Amino acid sequence: MTTDEQVLNYPFPGETALEPPAEWERLREQCPVAHVRLPSGDQATLLTRYDDVKRVLADPRFTRQLNAPDAARLSAEGGGVFSGEMSQIIPDMGEGHLHWRRLVARWFTAKRMIALRPAMTEIAERLVDDMVAAGPPGDLRAALGFPLPVYVICDMLGVPAEDRDRFSHWSDALLNLTRYTKAETEASQIEFFQYMSEHVTAKRAEPGEDLLSELIAVGPPEDGGLSDLQIVVTGMGLLVAGHETTANMIGKMVAMLLGDRSRWERLLADPSLVRTTVEEALRLDANAGFGLPRYLHEEIEVSGTALPRGTTVICSMASANRDEGVFDAADEMDMGRSPNPHLAFGSGVHSCLGQALARTELQVVLEVLLRRLPTLELAVPQEELRRVEGLAVGGLSELPVRW
Repeated sequence: MTTDEQVLNYPFPGETALEPPAEWERLREQCPVAHVRLPSGDQATLLTRYDDVKRVLADPRFTRQLNAPDAARLSAEGGGVFSGEMSQIIPDMGEGHLHWRRLVARWFTAKRMIALRPAMTEIAERLVDDMVAAGPPGDLRAALGFPLPVYVICDMLGVPAEDRDRFSHWSDALLNLTRYTKAETEASQIEFFQYMSEHVTAKRAEPGEDLLSELIAVGPPEDGGLSDLQIVVTGMGLLVAGHETTANMIGKMVAMLLGDRSRWERLLADPSLVRTTVEEALRLDANAGFGLPRYLHEEIEVSGTALPRGTTVICSMASANRDEGVFDAADEMDMGRSPNPHLAFGSGVHSCLGQALARTELQVVLEVLLRRLPTLELAVPQEELRRVEGLAVGGLSELPVRW
């Protein structure tokens, strides 16, 4: 482990929006369990190797209890969606967590994704129509990357997509670690909570064919269902996670493919590579954001280093996904890579519940763009693309394209 004199400021910026920080490779090789200083000034432990990250993410002794008195604050203003009372309403571990996942996972099965795919394709086609009508150059993030996942998750939750600008502000406030004050973050959380509470009340009075109505129909906790408070927080969590992460990944994936024109040309020549290309873009994402924080309830050893109780651990899945011990030519994009056991969606019981949805949306976006805009290209040099600063989930502030 590093000495106190070697505490590194975290997160590490890459030289450009799509390049990995140089620190990842050095830490994987020399210091896989490292001391880092978070934006709050508190210290945490950073894990960068694949095996360590996968193990910790699957270990129930590492929890999401980031509001513990001795847990590191992620930012000076508190840590947004990762901390506070709201983050503890859904059970973090044990049978309670598994029960919650079973209830919600019914809406994210492969069968349901197949059923949703035509509607996703139709939405993507319409959004591309609008972008083309506006003429080049365009911002693909604003025109397609952001609205598509919003429309899809709004439909699944039965909330009006015309409120997407409000959702965008709320999720940005909850996921950003540096841009907002604690008061601003708390105000957004209260507004969002009130909105979703009113929505759940309306669904109870007039159910629809959506996830929240289905959760309400199961009944109260004594009948195997969730409390109203848990349903509200579930809706908030899915709305944030269901659009922010995928919206950002759409932009980054397309930028990776257009940044090296041979990749786009290869997909045009062989669209059957779309599925494996999506997986490889997820693995190669160097601008994934903060990583997943975990809190340790008891002492444990990781890579020969003892971590005391009360340690806050940051799991860098993005660094782990470039571990040469697991992936051949780990820093290169292999569009046909298979198998591809990346950790972009986490691992174990806390792996991303909506990963089938995200994969389907990414595949649909690629299929529609390849078919509709084969001449698509970046409108600025790749090095000029700018990352969104301070966001727990990494992304590009815009993606200028022409065709």
